[in-house]
Amino acid sequence: MPDKKQVSFTNPASMPPANGYTQVVEVRNGRTIYVSGQIAVNQYGEKVGQGDLSAQTRQVFENIKSALEASKVTFDDVVKLTFFVTDISQMQVVRDIRDMYVNTNNPPASSAVEVSKLVHDHFLIEIEAIAVGE
Repeated sequence: MPDKKQVSFTNPASMPPANGYTQVVEVRNGRTIYVSGQIAVNQYGEKVGQGDLSAQTRQVFENIKSALEASKVTFDDVVKLTFFVTDISQMQVVRDIRDMYVNTNNPPASSAVEVSKLVHDHFLIEIEAIAVGE
């Protein structure tokens, strides 16, 4: 029988303080789930939140939630998020919504990148996720 997954979240004192993310997430055992970059499109293929970063971010997190559920994991199992945004100065909007979904006691490792454009001019954000399940 395989060992149960083990995940540790660490913010070494020798690194800069982390605010809303974890500097190092170590995974031992378990299966890895990679969720493709999600954009603000609902289950019917309709674009959501024209010009509204908050609405788009909520839709993206709902899409990720659906992907995680399909793999029988939750946001508690997410170990890494990568954010692609067209205006990094609005990152606090994204963080506020992110905190409604992720485990804020052990937040995933994260990266945020400002990009000039996503797959379509409508989109303001895209998020990838990596989770670990048993």
